[in-house]
Order: sequence, then structure tokens, then C-alpha cells
Amino acid sequence: MLLRRDGDAVLAIGQPAHAWLSGQLARAWGNERFGAVGPWEEVCLAAEQHDVGMADWERQPTLNPKTGLPRSFMELELDEHLRIWRRAAPLVVPQSRYAALLVSLHGTALYERRDLSRLEPADAERVRAFLADQRALRSGLLEGLRADPRTAAAADDDVVRRNQRLIWTWDSLSLGLLLGWAPFELSQVPAADGVVDIAVTDEHALDPWPFAEPRLTVRCEGRRLRGRFDDERAMRDALAEAPWVTVDIELAPA
Repeated sequence: MLLRRDGDAVLAIGQPAHAWLSGQLARAWGNERFGAVGPWEEVCLAAEQHDVGMADWERQPTLNPKTGLPRSFMELELDEHLRIWRRAAPLVVPQSRYAALLVSLHGTALYERRDLSRLEPADAERVRAFLADQRALRSGLLEGLRADPRTAAAADDDVVRRNQRLIWTWDSLSLGLLLGWAPFELSQVPAADGVVDIAVTDEHALDPWPFAEPRLTVRCEGRRLRGRFDDERAMRDALAEAPWVTVDIELAPA
């Protein structure tokens, strides 16, 4: 869950809603400088579904007693987070093996950025077990994809790495737009020739511009939650009754 300040309240935006916004960015992506997305449907599906493991948690979010609000995605306990990401890629497999491969890679990348030496030994071992399980899952998916003439080219290591980085880019851009990070920079973004950095200004202008159309509006939905809570059930009841709000964000070239 993303918590976005809204006056005296917060907008509680589900991770799947943020992923939907990522998917909108993916479907609009590409021009002469940034090239095309491919395989298009599978990569866009992965962008839209990369947080599918959060769907059940979002229905019954846990309370952060320090804030009196639902836990944001950055406040989850390690066991919660690992459980969510263990489920993510297998949930996507029945839709698309290739999209599931990219979802697994995205979850793995999140943990590869962690300094395991700063964790308790038992926690570090749980993370290593998760990473090993994901490698095994991807090995099986890649074997099948590379044996299929229709998907073999897309399963090439360089293509997969490029698409993994695109998922990371759209995820980061979506988070930055929804959480008010601007100005910020998207680094090492795949382009038609190498990689580039994209600057995002306070006015949601992007330089260089990576989309096909001259302007782009994306949207997602959240709930306007008022108050602070000491009781998890009261928080969940208030969230269920909170009014829905649509967040529209317009992007333009710098």
C-alpha cells in the first residue's frame, strides 16, 4: 500500500493500483530514441501484474502501531514481504510464463539491493532461501520459453535483462509520481541505443521524453482515509468505508 498525503487525510493506494499505473506507462512507452517494447503484450502484462502478490494483503492490511495507519509497502515485516513475493510469480504463471519470469526478476532485484549483513542471521537465511527458490522457478520457466520457437528469442539473456530494467523503470516512475518524489531521476533506462537517465521535474515533465504520444495522462484509484487507529480491525473497517478517489497525473516533455 502507498500512503499519499492529502490534507488532513491520506490516500491509501493499493499496490495493485500502483502496478496498474505502471502498466499504463508501459503501454504508452517507446519512440525513436527509446525503441519498442517487446514482446509487447507479455512485458506490459508483467508491468501491470508485478505487485499481484499484494492483492490478498491489501484486502486485510496490517496496522503500523507507530503511525496508526495501514503499513505502507516500505513498512512490511520481513516475513510478510517474503510471503507476498513468494506468491507473486506463481500467480502470474497461468497468465504468461514470460510475464511471470519478469515478476520473479523484479522481486529478486528488490532483495538483491539489501545488505544481508545488516540482518539477523536467521532473517538473512530466509532471504537467501527466497532468492534460491526464485532462481529455481526462473530456470524452469526459461527452459520452457527457450524450447518454444515462438518465445525463444524473447528469452535471450540480453532481452530479458532489458525488459527487467524496463519493469524497474516503470515501477520507479509510478512510485515517484504517486508519492511526490519529484524532482527525481530514473537512472540506466533502456533506450534504442544503450541506456539514458531521465529527469522528472516538479511539474511531471520528463527529459528526455520516452513516450510515443506528445502528452500522457495516467490514473489510478485510492481511498481517502481519515484519522489514526489503535486497533487493526477499526482501521480495516474505516478503510473499507473510506471514499474512493481517482488520481490523475499528466506527463509532458520538459
